[in-house]
Amino acid sequence: MNILITGAAGFLGSHLCERLLKEGHHVIGMDNFITGNPENLAHLTNNENFSFIRHDVANFIFVPGKIDAVLHFASPASPNPASPFGYTNLPIQTMKAGALGTHNALGVARAHNARYLLASTSEIYGDPLEHPQKETYWGHVDPIGIRSVYDEAKRFAEALTMAYHRYHGIDTRIVRIFNTYGPRMRLDDGRVVPNFIQQALRGEPLTIYGDGSQTRSFCFVSDLVEGIYRLLLSDEHDPVNIGNPTETSILEFAKTINAIIGNPAGIVIKPDMRLGDDPQRRQPDITRAKRILDWSPSVSLEEGIRKTAPYFSAKMGIA
Repeated sequence: MNILITGAAGFLGSHLCERLLKEGHHVIGMDNFITGNPENLAHLTNNENFSFIRHDVANFIFVPGKIDAVLHFASPASPNPASPFGYTNLPIQTMKAGALGTHNALGVARAHNARYLLASTSEIYGDPLEHPQKETYWGHVDPIGIRSVYDEAKRFAEALTMAYHRYHGIDTRIVRIFNTYGPRMRLDDGRVVPNFIQQALRGEPLTIYGDGSQTRSFCFVSDLVEGIYRLLLSDEHDPVNIGNPTETSILEFAKTINAIIGNPAGIVIKPDMRLGDDPQRRQPDITRAKRILDWSPSVSLEEGIRKTAPYFSAKMGIA
């Protein structure tokens, strides 16, 4: 297939480009580098099946030639206000990527009669009252909170995707991505995985905001990409959760990082510094993914951290 991937220079987008090329597809990457990193695609530039267009998806998208599939992954994704690349510091760009970008990417799919896959997020569930979160759960979201620019952009994107599917007959898919980590994450991303790994590599205490009881479910990037690829090839139109259902508290996660990296500095807990609207629990119900895609994650948290830490060490210049 000829496949367009928006947000191709991002953490997830670059891994998807790599996987699709390995499967023999022709890939057109698109990114404006607001949060994407050109280095993530550098190893693909000599691949004859890969091409790149620098473009902001909030503007009309034109791609020459036939397109068989569109994967819309363009959006800031970090919730951390301490990061210049977090969506709370790029609120308008985030809303545009989710609204105008989704509209423009769907327009490409419609013009080419191509299948379309939207990268949505577990954040559409907000701070959930249902646990674990099934795709049938409608969510518990503050529409004007600090995280709303991302949450509501993705909820709008899902609604628009389904509108194009129902009204125009576009062959759509929606993946709801839960916390994912691995090589090529931004060091200045501000999320818990890069923060903890870098602190541990520097021999510093790991900083926990809140009391550490909040939970996440961490999925290694190769597992996520496998699930997304299977979804792309499927006939499923309703949203599908892709993530690791093993729930871990932030406190236990910090202990795991310190143990794997060998950091004796311990942990510092700052209970009064929980980020606004930070969900307390996050765990996907992946029953639908197991049934429809025959997919479940295979990389353990310990194995994934061991695969991720060397990337950060190299980027930090630590031998």
